[in-house]
Parts: sequence; structure tokens; C-alpha cells
Amino acid sequence: MLLLLLGMVVNGLLQWKSFDETRLASVLGRIALSCFFAAIIYLNASFRWRITWFSLLLLGYWMAMTLIPVPGFGPGILTPEGNLAAYIDRLWLPGKLHRGVYDPEGLFSTVPAIATALLGVFTGELLLSSRYTLIQKMLSLTCGGVVLLVAGIAWGTVFPVNKNMWTSSFVLYAAGWSLLLFALFYFVIDVRGIKSWIGPFVWLGCNSILIYLASHGLLNFLSTSEFILGGITRRVDAGWHDAILWTGVALIQFAALYGLYKRKIFLKL
Repeated sequence: MLLLLLGMVVNGLLQWKSFDETRLASVLGRIALSCFFAAIIYLNASFRWRITWFSLLLLGYWMAMTLIPVPGFGPGILTPEGNLAAYIDRLWLPGKLHRGVYDPEGLFSTVPAIATALLGVFTGELLLSSRYTLIQKMLSLTCGGVVLLVAGIAWGTVFPVNKNMWTSSFVLYAAGWSLLLFALFYFVIDVRGIKSWIGPFVWLGCNSILIYLASHGLLNFLSTSEFILGGITRRVDAGWHDAILWTGVALIQFAALYGLYKRKIFLKL
């Protein structure tokens, strides 16, 4: 509930717009709903049934998106306005739609996002298991990443890899890259024990929701960067302006995150 509320705050809830002008769907809302339903499955289903739920969510979404006809368009139309998820958003999602005819964090496209959250559950179970060594866990993450990546590409030939619709192929494709990157960091940090460089990532991870909120409407880091680095940008080629300013934004944010971390100030949900 807190994530749903914070997502609406990011979208301008505190600006007291009319209901029709307020977007209720959000990135934080997607995280809230997908993790909520994934947690229910985790708490009430065995491992085999969790795998079954994962498969049913992806296969069911694929079948619905390709077989159920949308009024005025027909079945299997995957254009921004003609796909089933967009139609359900226009029909039942209250408030303003982010893209006019659909919302990338809409109602029906949250269904496969639950499968994404379940992949996080499976990964967490592997990491917590005492049956495998660190090397075996790293190799499992790598193999899982390759399998998911290949499966996502293959499925994408009939159900395109598309983030806005959160297609089933996108779930596998994105998870494949995520696991491969996770395996790389796991090898460097946990297996090899090379940790001297990870401080900024720890600061970010400890307050990820807070910095997300601050960066999406609560604070204007770009204006601060322009104030501090404006003199430098006036002396260099115009093509470097954005790179300098956004590097400044990152440095300001990490400095703020470091200060919060040292004072043990964390936004916990």
C-alpha cells in the first residue's frame, strides 16, 4: 500500500489535480503489485507449484494477448492502441493513462510482472541455499541467464520482446541479462571477495526508493548541477553540456546517499 501511495505521489498526487488528470499507475505501483502477488504464491505454494504458477502466468498472458479479440481491432493486434492490455487499461484503469491509449504500468501487463518477481524469488532461494558452493551458485546463475535469454529471443519470434506490454518474451529476455550481470557481480564480490569498490552501490541500494522519489519530482538535481557546474559548461563545446550536467547529477545524488548511509538514515518499507 505504501509503494502504491508513493507511486501516486511521484505522479503528482500532492499537486491536487483532478482525478482525470492524476495517473494512478506507476513504476512503484508495479513493484508493489507484482511483489505482493509473488509473495502470496511463495507463502502458499510448494516449489513445483511456484514453477507452475510462473509458467501459467506467462503462457496465459501470451494466449490472452494473441487470442482474445479487442473490439474494433480483433485478436492478436499488438499495436499501442490495439493490444488487449491497452484496451483493458482504457476500460478499467482509473485516472490518466501515461501514453494516452495505454499505460506501460497498467493493469493487465502487471500479470507477467508477477512472473518477473517470482524469478527474483527463485534467485533468492538459490542464494540462500546451503546445498551449493559459491562457485556452483555462480555457475547456476550464469546457466540460468543463458537459458532465459535464449528462450526470450526464441519466444520473441512469435510474441515480440516489448517492455511497454511487458510481454512474456520480455520477462525471459530481461531476466536473462539480469542474471548474467548478477552472476558477474556475484563472482567478483562474493566468490573472489573484491569489495573495495562497491561502496556507492551499497549507498544506492540502501536508499533506492528514497533516491527514486527524490529524482522523480521531489527534488531538482539537474538545477543544482547547473548551478554548480554552469561555469564549466560555458567553457566547453555544447556537445558536452548534457554529459557534464548529468555527471554532476550523479555525483550530487551519490554524495547525498553517502551522507544518509553514514547517518544510518534509511527509508524502509
